[in-house]
This record gives sequence, structure tokens and C-alpha cells, in this order.
Amino acid sequence: MGSLSASGDVRRRRTQTVGVLSGLTAGAWLGAAEAPTKLVIAGLSPILVSFCMVIGVFLARWSAPALVRGIGAVGDDARRAPHLIVWGVLAGCLWAVANTLTVYAIRDVGLSIAFPLWNTNGVIGMLWGVLFFGELRSARRARQITVVAGVFVLFVAALLIAEASAAQAPRRDVAHGIAAALAAGVLWGTMYIPYRKAYLTGMNPLSFLTFFTIGEVVTMSVLALGESGGVVPLWHALTAARSALFWLLLGGFVWVLGDLAQQYAVKYVGISRGIPLSNTNQLWGLLWGVLVFGELRGASGTVRLMVIGGSVLMLLAAGAIASASADEREHDRWDAAAARETARYGVGAELTADRRRRTWADWAIVALATGTFIAFASLARVPQLAIRVEWLVVLVAVSLALLAVWATTLWRTALH
Repeated sequence: MGSLSASGDVRRRRTQTVGVLSGLTAGAWLGAAEAPTKLVIAGLSPILVSFCMVIGVFLARWSAPALVRGIGAVGDDARRAPHLIVWGVLAGCLWAVANTLTVYAIRDVGLSIAFPLWNTNGVIGMLWGVLFFGELRSARRARQITVVAGVFVLFVAALLIAEASAAQAPRRDVAHGIAAALAAGVLWGTMYIPYRKAYLTGMNPLSFLTFFTIGEVVTMSVLALGESGGVVPLWHALTAARSALFWLLLGGFVWVLGDLAQQYAVKYVGISRGIPLSNTNQLWGLLWGVLVFGELRGASGTVRLMVIGGSVLMLLAAGAIASASADEREHDRWDAAAARETARYGVGAELTADRRRRTWADWAIVALATGTFIAFASLARVPQLAIRVEWLVVLVAVSLALLAVWATTLWRTALH
């Protein structure tokens, strides 16, 4: 029994490490994914921007499972837990609407201001995690206080940066931008309920993302067609913006990498810890907005102090949350929640299928996605935006390094 207990402790520590690293990696890549939405400043419709990003998401989310596991493994997961298809589609619908709202928010108040506002999703996610999945309930009091206080500090920091936005844009734009960002936060916070339901019953994140994409594409297609007035006007709008489409597709692809890391964060450390950690994307959004796009240029010292101070508070809060690891009692609570889910839907405790050999269909999906990106890249032009190339290179290099460390750790600990 002693050896089994020790083995369980080692496993928990390893998955805790993977979960924390997943959340931090998610922050870097989710932050980078929003950079292409700055194209709304160049006159593109926010709906069109979000629609093109979703197409990039769709291509990445079908090609990644085909390359890593094979589409056949995704089919195995679907047959074993068909109810999770519905939850995945629902989560995708919520994401599509929330992502569209973030584009409006970025247009009205800027990237460095909008990020912390929609990152209030951490507060919503923590509440759902506690209410529905027993997270934090059995944790020691010190850990409960640390996580709750960390999420509260994140919220206060968001309000601090929101206040700074009043000096940066006309009052009407600020009101619209703040409303859009906060609404996106509520939708994204609620979206994590399907995430957690899927992973408590053993669904592989790559499989869940495949179902998730269906909801995204359907919802955004309806929104895009509704705004443009039909298929023909939408086609004309896409054709007119063809030189910018590659950057939006690329933004969707980058977002998938960040969201995949976020999915593993939710899987291994829960909503109440994983989402606040991934919300460090606000810090990355600030870096992209200020260093690459020159946001806050000309702002007063007070405004700069409020924005930077709020970001530092977020960093400290994320560090506190990361240190509050789940102990054995809390893991037992998670196991009880998993048992309820598996009993409710009549599925096994672990759904993840073994990796299959790749088929011609898998390679065809990967080739089609790659060819689509290459085709749009051939039409792309560098946006006429004031971009500081040297900072762009630095942020891309750091993000790639963090992704490599996360992927290696995940493979050695959880996938190998």
C-alpha cells in the first residue's frame, strides 16, 4: 500500500507540473493569437475577422488530431461517449460568440486594455468549478484562500486596467468595448463547464477540440452570413480582404495551440487553477499591444502606471495560484465527481483510445490544411500597421521556446 501511495503522490506531482506549465503556455499563445485582430483598425469588419480566425481554427483542429493520434482514435472516443459531442459543440458555440465580442472590444479599447476585462472569465470559471465539480471544497484552508485570493486579485487588476482605458478612447467607444469584453468573459467562463465534464470522463483533449470546432464554424457562419446579407456579399467581402486573410487564419492556428495547452491545464489542475493560469495571456497581450503595436504611446504616466501595475498584480496572482497545488483530499473529490459523470452517462472511467496508425485520410486532412495555408500565404501582404519588428521577433522566439518545453514535458509525463 505504501508503494502505491508513493506512486500516486509522484503521479499527482507530475500532472500538477504539467497542468501549471500548460496554463502558462496557454497564456503565451492565446495572447499571441489576438495580435492579428489588430487588423480591424485597417477597416475590416469584426465579424469578418472572427469568421476568418475560426476557419484557421477549423483547419488546425482537424489536422492536429489527424497528425498526432489519427482521426480513427477520435471516432473511438465519440462512440464511447457520444454525449460529449453535444457538449463539445455547445462549447464551440459559446467560444465563437465570445471571440467575436473580443474583436469588438479590441477595436474600441485596444488590445492591452481589452485582455484583462475578458479575463474575468477566471472568476466565472472558478465558481462553476466549485459548484459543479467539487474543486477546492476538500482542499486545505490555506490552499482555498490562496486560490480564491489569487482570482480576486486578478479581478481587481482587471478593473484597474479598465479604469485606465477611460483616458485612452472616446467615452462611447470605452463603454462598448468594456461591455463586449466583459460579456466575452462570462461566455468563456461558462464554456469551461463542458471542458471539465469531458476530461472527468477521460476524453482526450484532441478529440474534444474536434467536436468543439463544429459549434464554432456553424455559429460563426450564421453570424457572418447575417451581417453580410448572404453568401454572395460574404464572398465579395472575403475577396476584397484576400491579402489579409492569411494573417487571420494564422491567428486561428496560433489560438488552437494555446487552447490545446489550456485544455490540458483544465484536465490536470481543474478550472479553478487552470483558467487563471492561462489568463496570463493578458500579460502577453499587453506585451504585444505595447511593444509591437505601440499602444499606450503618448499616454500619461498615471495611465501607464495603472496598466503596468494591474499587469504585475496579475502575474503575482497567477504565481500564487500555481503554488496552491491540489492535495490528496481534493483529488479524491475530483475522483468522486468523475464517478458521478461516468455513472450518469454510462461510460468507462477512461475514454482515451490508443494511438492508431495513420491512414491515407489522416494524411489527406493534414495536406489539405497545409495547402490551404500556403495558398493564402501566397496572396498575403504585410499589413500597413506600425509594427516594431524587433520586438515581434523576440516575442515569437520566447513563445516558441515555451511551447517546446511544454510539449516535451507533456509527452514525457502524460502521453508517452
